[in-house]
Amino acid sequence: MSNALDAGGFRGFRRAPIGSGFAGATHSLLRIAAAVLFICPGAMKLLGWFGGIPAQPGGGGLPPLLVAAGVIELVGGAAILLGLFTRPVAFIASGEMAFAYFIGHFPHGFWPIQNHGEPAVLLCFIFLFISASGAGPFSLDQVLRRRRAQER
Repeated sequence: MSNALDAGGFRGFRRAPIGSGFAGATHSLLRIAAAVLFICPGAMKLLGWFGGIPAQPGGGGLPPLLVAAGVIELVGGAAILLGLFTRPVAFIASGEMAFAYFIGHFPHGFWPIQNHGEPAVLLCFIFLFISASGAGPFSLDQVLRRRRAQER
């Protein structure tokens, strides 16, 4: 049993680096899909798309917390979608989703299935993964990295 793992993972299986072939493509696809889902609530808050957010009692616009969340979701989601400044933006997005979960969902029950916080938890951890691993090969970050390498 102690020999079950070797330097490359489970014996008989080699792990492909994230930037290679199918792994790189699926990594980029995960980033793009998560970004599209992240942009939608920002567009709903700031642009009124998808039905918008109902008017606040007593008139006025959105509370500042929702405006800040909308900006992070819309602008940050667009940056993540394009793969531009991906690591820091995904880290901020991960934090925003954690904050959204504990402010908006957790008070309604402990488990995400009870409080309808599954999307917030999932996006939080997807963005945390992306902030640690980068944008993947199909991104503007990768284009800029290649261009800098050629200039040297």
